[in-house]
Amino acid sequence: MSRFEFIMPKLGESITEAAIITWFKNVGDTIEEDEMLLEVATDKVDSEVPSTVSGVVEEILYEANEVIKIGDVIAIINTTGIVESSRKKEVKKEKSSAKTQNKKTSKRKIDKRVSSGNKSYFSPLIISIAKEHHISFDELARITATGKDGRLRKSDLFQYIKEGRPNKIAQPISKLDSTAYRIPQLNLDKGKGKRIKMDRMRQMIADHMVYSKHTSPHVTAYVEADLTDLVNWRNQNKERFFKKHGEKLTFTPLFVDAVAKAVKDFPMINVSVDGEEIIVKETINIGMATALPNGNLIVPVVKNADKKNLKELAQTVNKLSAKARENKLDPEDIKGSTFTISNVGTFGSLMGTPIINQPEVAILALGIIKKRAEVIETKKGDEIAIRSMMYLSLSFDHRVVDGYLGGSFLKRIAENLENFNTNTTI
Repeated sequence: MSRFEFIMPKLGESITEAAIITWFKNVGDTIEEDEMLLEVATDKVDSEVPSTVSGVVEEILYEANEVIKIGDVIAIINTTGIVESSRKKEVKKEKSSAKTQNKKTSKRKIDKRVSSGNKSYFSPLIISIAKEHHISFDELARITATGKDGRLRKSDLFQYIKEGRPNKIAQPISKLDSTAYRIPQLNLDKGKGKRIKMDRMRQMIADHMVYSKHTSPHVTAYVEADLTDLVNWRNQNKERFFKKHGEKLTFTPLFVDAVAKAVKDFPMINVSVDGEEIIVKETINIGMATALPNGNLIVPVVKNADKKNLKELAQTVNKLSAKARENKLDPEDIKGSTFTISNVGTFGSLMGTPIINQPEVAILALGIIKKRAEVIETKKGDEIAIRSMMYLSLSFDHRVVDGYLGGSFLKRIAENLENFNTNTTI
């Protein structure tokens, strides 16, 4: 008799555990290779998991709603197709006390139940969506669920949100804070015209932007930088750089390098807020707000930007930009950003007031590089010269970044750009 140990498969680079939603097979059932064995949930997505072998389900080691670590054995499949009769009705669990304790600890982090008539299990994905829309567990419990055993599905939640959250008004009035700000429900005349439904990405962008403005008290600071030396060096070396490395030398890797150095000097910009705690990030990962062919924006990430030289930065930036244009970005390409830059100058904008990319605490906008007459100091005194100037604007979360830190950090970026080493080798 051949017994195959079926493990919880890898569901993504950053995912370490998943909750079992439902088993599609019972002990004693026959299953074919690639046939769906169970459905699981993470904080990112609900997924159906297929069997990797054919046979008969001999043991199911975990029940629905339990949280399992990636790589743990969750079922035994008899690949000979024969199962002892005594096992057909048995669900065997052999766990040490340590494993049981670990499972309980893990379960407390993800497993959420509320009581409203019947108990309802909310998957990590449902909880994540609910948090994004500020929906309480009490409100979730009132939503009509169509999933197996009364489970609330993602489609149920989105339909409920689309309907305007009718159960939201069921909150007891006595619990509302009379001093809290609430969005007024104004019956505005929105005019007539062709109606175009937002695609899913645009809806997500809209929700993310509203959430960011609601969460972080935004403050924006501005400086201007003289990029003449940097612009001249780049123009003189871009062809040589391409011949030597086979990569285009755009301004973006130069900007990323200047920002990464400034972040290293001011680590409290490279943080996130979690309740009353500040998480200082161990890595410097620079996100680049990039336009997709359909007009939506996405933020591919240059990982460990402070540890890359100019050649490596150019390779990474060009690769991510090309994948974005071709709609071929992988999930890992857009994860882990700790600070974001938005080059609004690409669209001809003089400057911008960017919205923070949550859960970061600051974002930089780079305006167009524009030649204009400037008064400069020379050995002969003040003179008027044509210089390549650019405005930079930094929006920051005033909960944890004060004016001194935000202004000093922004000034350092400008200094890094202005004092670019023109002896940099390629």
